[in-house]
Amino acid sequence: MYTGESIYISAEFKELEMNKITLTIIGIFLSLLLGQISAEAAMSFPNINIGMQQLNTPQDFTNGLQILIWLTILSLAPSIFIMATSFIRIVVVLSLTRQALGAGNLPPNQVITSLALILTFFIMAPTFNQINETALQPYMKNEITQQAALDRGIIPIRKFMFKQTHEKELALFVRMAKIEKPKTKDDVPMYILLPSFILSELKTAFTIGFVVYLPFLVIDIVVSSVLVSMGMMFLPPTMIALPFKLIMFVMVDGWYLVVKSLVESFVT
Repeated sequence: MYTGESIYISAEFKELEMNKITLTIIGIFLSLLLGQISAEAAMSFPNINIGMQQLNTPQDFTNGLQILIWLTILSLAPSIFIMATSFIRIVVVLSLTRQALGAGNLPPNQVITSLALILTFFIMAPTFNQINETALQPYMKNEITQQAALDRGIIPIRKFMFKQTHEKELALFVRMAKIEKPKTKDDVPMYILLPSFILSELKTAFTIGFVVYLPFLVIDIVVSSVLVSMGMMFLPPTMIALPFKLIMFVMVDGWYLVVKSLVESFVT
């Protein structure tokens, strides 16, 4: 009996010793690792000093003002991308299509937004390529100045926006701005073209959405009429109509038709 207890105590003591050795090795390894990381961090990351200095020349003030303007433009870049491209029309039509299906949040908002962004890049690719060839690349090679790059880069964007803008909306903002009637497209200021383009895109998007909505509305009306005629007035028509709308949408390949119509509305 005594021998058994001695063996048990000896085994427990050995286990404790092994745990101590293991903890010691882990501690040494972590110390070396943290020391190496801190050494690499000290070598890799430079010291950054941010402060305010007195401006001695007008050139210093101009450079600081340019940096502030560029930071403002970068912060507004997502909004500019949404307002001046085909994103508005695409996301509105896709959202109306989802609402017409009546399937709740399917597809989710992330899918709708991602698809709208991908289609926007696809539609705007020729415009972006033209900006890259005529403005960005010459500026990166120091062949033109910054102002010349901006003047060249805005031309393809304005061409795209004019192609999608209705004359009625453009005349509305020209009249409200109380400026002289522009003789050419080059005379139209950007602050008038941009809201005219947005309003035209919303009008076109809701027109396409109305056409997409009509078949689903017909199915809802038919299902409601059948339920009322059968005396099932307390049965939700949307629950019965949803399978029929999904079957019809799948059989006609609805997403293919919607995306095709959206892309062709910009190409033609």
